[in-house]
Amino acid sequence: MHKVNNLRVRSLRRVQSPMDLKMLLPLTEQARDVVVAGREAVENIILRRDPRLLLIVGPCSIHDPAGALDYAAKLARLREKYRAQAEIVMRVYFEKPRTTIGWKGLIHDPHLDGSRDMELGLRTARELLLGIVGSGLPAATEFLDPLVPQYISDLVSWAAIGARTTESQTHRELASGLSMPVGFKNGTDGELQTALDAMKSARAAHSFLGIDQDGFTSVVHSTGNPMGHLVLRGGRGRTNYDPASIADAGTRLAKAGLPQALMVDCSHANSGKEHTRQEIVWESILEQRRANPAGVIIGAMLESNLEEGNQPIPTDLNELRYGVSITDACLSWSQTEALLESLVA
Repeated sequence: MHKVNNLRVRSLRRVQSPMDLKMLLPLTEQARDVVVAGREAVENIILRRDPRLLLIVGPCSIHDPAGALDYAAKLARLREKYRAQAEIVMRVYFEKPRTTIGWKGLIHDPHLDGSRDMELGLRTARELLLGIVGSGLPAATEFLDPLVPQYISDLVSWAAIGARTTESQTHRELASGLSMPVGFKNGTDGELQTALDAMKSARAAHSFLGIDQDGFTSVVHSTGNPMGHLVLRGGRGRTNYDPASIADAGTRLAKAGLPQALMVDCSHANSGKEHTRQEIVWESILEQRRANPAGVIIGAMLESNLEEGNQPIPTDLNELRYGVSITDACLSWSQTEALLESLVA
């Protein structure tokens, strides 16, 4: 008899349910308050009830929990220092979309060695978020795997749907049921229509397959997420943070009947993949906001780490440099601190 099922599946391994993980690592009252306050602040900025700038700041990806907590402690101090000017949320990205292959993030491969211990990855991610949020700092992440939010979304105040997944029906449906505001990035080609379509789709109710808190396959009926907004990241060798591009995006948002609120990603194609050029984008954002405080720019993203640049994953993990990204190159902490000082310039 010929086998017809799982011909190319090497193995299946059950993992603990979201509820089991949450019982092991429960949401504290202090963390809950930080998450809720962070979500409310972001929503008020999107709705233009709060004139401050929304800032998503942090490493391109998290690979070292100790380094992430070190960074969070520093960022928490700046959050307090610039509270009147900005709502600062830490970028805590555990999943990395890949054009072909490569390290897929802490949740997928926490040991950085190809062992892909995803159960440990989920536990490590939740434990780290509890530490960051428990210290008073709201967290932001990109959701890639549609099952991951059930494990960690109660600790997230802002979420992203990335350039490679904004066109995905699965991720639009996922966003429609998320409990926090969601930023949709324009496509890797730099076009906006994919993100505009995604925002419209996510605002509607959907029914789709997912898992419940006990880990059972379930039909999810969402109500739609009205707290979506556009994130401009450039694409295919061109930027889209200049005044003309911002004005065009605002016009297209209005024509689509969507909130005229957008965030600018200072990295990726907007910086030409050169991390130090984030400063140029940042200065343009501040200049445009000063010229037009009621304009469509409500936020910015900065890729930043303890140390500047990036590094490949070495064969001997003892050779990893502390505080240096293993994905996209990042600004150093001192460079980040200098940029944020201009909020009060």
